[in-house]
Amino acid sequence: MDIDLPLGLLGGLSPRQFMRRHWQKKPYLIRQAMPGVQPPIDRAALFELAGRDEVESRLVGSQSGRWSLRHGPFTRRQIPPRTRPGWTLLVQGLDLHVPAAHELLSRFRFVPEARLDDLMISYASDGGGVGPHTDSYDVFLLQVSGRRRWRCGPVKHPAALVPGMPVKILADFQPTEEWVLEPGDMLYLPPRWGHDGIAEGPDCMTCSVGFRTPMPTELAREVLQRMVDALDPPPDEPHYRDPAGSATETPGRIPDALQQFAQRAVIDALNDARSLACALGESLTEPKANVWFDGGGELPAGQGVRLDARSRMMYDAHHVFLNGESYRAGGRDATLMHRLADQRWLGARDVARLGADARALLADWVEAGWLHPMSGEPTQRSTPGA
Repeated sequence: MDIDLPLGLLGGLSPRQFMRRHWQKKPYLIRQAMPGVQPPIDRAALFELAGRDEVESRLVGSQSGRWSLRHGPFTRRQIPPRTRPGWTLLVQGLDLHVPAAHELLSRFRFVPEARLDDLMISYASDGGGVGPHTDSYDVFLLQVSGRRRWRCGPVKHPAALVPGMPVKILADFQPTEEWVLEPGDMLYLPPRWGHDGIAEGPDCMTCSVGFRTPMPTELAREVLQRMVDALDPPPDEPHYRDPAGSATETPGRIPDALQQFAQRAVIDALNDARSLACALGESLTEPKANVWFDGGGELPAGQGVRLDARSRMMYDAHHVFLNGESYRAGGRDATLMHRLADQRWLGARDVARLGADARALLADWVEAGWLHPMSGEPTQRSTPGA
């Protein structure tokens, strides 16, 4: 991918220009970012999806200033009629279930995979919205059907919220900009920028591309737990030994030597760069709790492979990570595995160039459902769209 080529998706800016000028700095409205865009899912299929146990969905309503929030799954009768104003259905992780949504999300892979989260779709009746709020992450808001009026403005932090509400509503929202988005228009908002989107007319559908923003404590907890789980003492590891003359008159006091021994053990474990790298990569590629794979496939000879839409694959200088697992990789195998992670598919010719161990690993991944056999090459590659 050439990040210096202009993209219509970004209003003629290249990914490098966009990231330098707008990313995490200021809002950016792009008229007709995707001309002729079609919703990745129709209304009936979306409502059916919201009825599944494995799909995260919410229903937000607002009547006369009173807000309501319900969590799915929803039966069809629980979803209000489209003629009733003031309600919104939110379906998270649409890219995990709908190929067209996965392809739409792939257009934003000029941002590292480690930061890209998911695609949420919002279906709203006339007047529907979720109220003025902020997000802790960057977001692209792409209008795919109907019209939505957006009001945006900076917010002082910590932001005060209206008490007693089932949804997080800003108590002092003072918008400074306002736009109406038509199908194909897109709005980028940096983190913690106040915004309020209200549907104007029926059948308003907005796709939200969200990004991961881990907090230090959250990331440290996950990485440290994985490092602890991976600790494997060598057979000749020394035990603690008391220093000479360690008789004590205060047996309840923890010996200084034992405290220093423990401190060195922890520091040595944290200084294991390989263990830290593996723990981070495994954490970043761990599938979400509601994701599972249908395994049992085989990799036929002479075919390429493509990653399952639910698979998360990344790499660093020495490892390849897939769905919470880490693997050492080097040489040509590493180059080809990196290509698989970057473009999410690998042609038959490249698969044939892999070493025997790497091909066996691909076969294991196909059997697990993480990869799928592929004949030919995809007509649409998972790279940013024009």
